[in-house]
Amino acid sequence: MLERFTRLFSGSAPARAPEAKTSRTGPLIALYETGIPQWTPRDYTALMREGFEQNPIVYRAIRMIAEAVASVPFLYFNGRVEMTDHPMEQLLCEPNPGDSGVSLREALIGYLLGSGNGYLECVSDTNGPRELYALRPDRMRVIPGVDGWPEAYSYSINGESVQFDMMQAGVKPILQITLFNPLSDHYGLSPISAAAYAIDVHNAASAWNKSLLDNGARPSGALVYTGTAGSTLSSDQFDRLKAELEESFQGAANAGRPLLLEGGLDWKPLSLSPKDMDFMEAKAAAAREIALAFGIPSMLLGLPGDNRHANYAEANQVFWRQTVLPLATRVHEAIAQWLAPAFGAVEVRPDLDRITALSDERAALWARINATSFLTDDEKREAVGYGAKAIKNLND
Repeated sequence: MLERFTRLFSGSAPARAPEAKTSRTGPLIALYETGIPQWTPRDYTALMREGFEQNPIVYRAIRMIAEAVASVPFLYFNGRVEMTDHPMEQLLCEPNPGDSGVSLREALIGYLLGSGNGYLECVSDTNGPRELYALRPDRMRVIPGVDGWPEAYSYSINGESVQFDMMQAGVKPILQITLFNPLSDHYGLSPISAAAYAIDVHNAASAWNKSLLDNGARPSGALVYTGTAGSTLSSDQFDRLKAELEESFQGAANAGRPLLLEGGLDWKPLSLSPKDMDFMEAKAAAAREIALAFGIPSMLLGLPGDNRHANYAEANQVFWRQTVLPLATRVHEAIAQWLAPAFGAVEVRPDLDRITALSDERAALWARINATSFLTDDEKREAVGYGAKAIKNLND
């Protein structure tokens, strides 16, 4: 009663502020990192140098996936209606004066696979987004806000930094795409990080093979002194013998050169042991583990063993279905959602009929759908990814 009486004589009660919907766990994240740039957990430069620059398996894997994802054609839909010449499609085809759409996507996917993070910068004017740029992930830092989500990004080069405000309205200046990382709130986990031990093993095995070639493509041996009992080489004799071996018999150019021994010296060659042969198999196993981390069938990389597919075409279909298309769809959906404030909501779908690697699969689907008698023509068209056939106006 008292509450009702107070409301009658004190005017209308002030309206409640609308409740903001956000994650209840975000503030817990922000407690220890608000406003502080969070650095990439792994050393990106070291991983790319040991992996992409020095390991042929990693280099080929990243190139294969990046080139394949960049080549996937996409269709744009508003509900069930396909839209042609959509402005978002035009922007992705000509993102900036220095890059084509394919080169921009290749760079974005390469960064994503190398670091687990891919960044796009959107340059806008009064008419909306005009240019897109792929940014290096090792130069980008996430600055979390009070709710745990990034409130800004800091991009640094040679001590100079530029900050992107993520709180502005409309299209945000930065899009971050990450690969799942269970131990980081803001950064993704790259396949190179997961395959780091296998990469080290593969690189070490290659270095071992190089050393073997430098020594004449055969294992080393031992010089045995068989002089009189109790006698040994003097320090001068030992140093002279060592210097002669290094100058005259070490290296590939001296392979097969005869060794002249004197004074009770004998050469005992060493052969490859079964353990050394297992070492070579370890290199092949490491290569298969690297391919596994990237999701590429071993057959496509020319690796021995674990070729469980009947032929190359079947392995290629598995690669496109399990690795390329999921990644391409995820990236394009993220871009479409990012640019939606400027271009409106749009659904993106890969144009499977224009992918050569899936031509046999699509032909089988078309034949199976066309053979059905209980579907109408429009239902058949929809089943293979097309819209209903347009009805011609008889008055035209």
